[in-house]
Amino acid sequence: MKAVIIRRYGSPEVLQYEDVEQPKIKPDQLLVKVHATTVNPIDWKIRQGMFKLISGSKFPIILGFDLSGEVVEVGSGVTHFKPGDPIYGNVGFPGGAYAEFAAVPEKSAALKPTNMTYEEAATVSGAALTALQALRNQGNIQSGHTVLINGASGGVGIFAVQIAKALGAEVTAVCSTKNLELVKSLGASRLIDYTQQDFTQDTTQYDIIFDAVGKQSFSSCKGVLKPNGVYVTTLPSPDSIFQSILTLLIPGKKAKIVFESPNSQDLVYLKELIESGKIRTVIDRTYPLQELAAAHAYSETGRAVGKIAIAVAN
Repeated sequence: MKAVIIRRYGSPEVLQYEDVEQPKIKPDQLLVKVHATTVNPIDWKIRQGMFKLISGSKFPIILGFDLSGEVVEVGSGVTHFKPGDPIYGNVGFPGGAYAEFAAVPEKSAALKPTNMTYEEAATVSGAALTALQALRNQGNIQSGHTVLINGASGGVGIFAVQIAKALGAEVTAVCSTKNLELVKSLGASRLIDYTQQDFTQDTTQYDIIFDAVGKQSFSSCKGVLKPNGVYVTTLPSPDSIFQSILTLLIPGKKAKIVFESPNSQDLVYLKELIESGKIRTVIDRTYPLQELAAAHAYSETGRAVGKIAIAVAN
């Protein structure tokens, strides 16, 4: 099969489109013909070597986590899927979705939303799961809560705005001038243009601040959190880890970090929100698998609005 692999850490040029052996599945896995995948910051951070202590140095490595495609074979222990099923999901660390076929754990897959293309569905699983788990699991979001999403037009932010709205929150979205109308259309009731205004210096306070781009610290946001408010970040920096431990031990405002945990139950829940029209995806660009290096380079600019899709199968 064709796949994009790396044989060393480095710039986008280390991504090579080559023939590799098709994966063999375990009893609890699905062999999926990949129709589409996506680019997340974690993909190019691994490629750069930022997680080499976890990913190791055993090459070649196939990167990529999120995918959508068609089940072609099921493991002996699989009970919820059969060959021919259209699915979306996550392959797990360190990846494997940048290929024509991938082994996907049954517990990390769900049937694809019926009203989405394969490219659209592939962009959902990682970013939307992160947003859902940040707001629900870490933020304990409730109907009527005031929620601020920093980075509202980014890959995670576009889903965070919609999920918070679907859960009954009043959403304030922070983004650049050119994306204000987009995030308003996704359900934000209040807009902040970060080029004109610093929300951390505002007088409005929030139940939840979700920093979907890891650009603000708990310390900078503390003043605009309500007395029992929660700050959630996607960035596990030394400071955010320290603050999350410290605030766990004392009453009042909390700092938390979201670590995406792929699971079928949450994917099914997102599928229901999508099919009911409460969530849609925003795709900035779609690249063929052969042009993955260009897609990585574009993602690294930080200018993508929404998601970057990768088309694998015709």
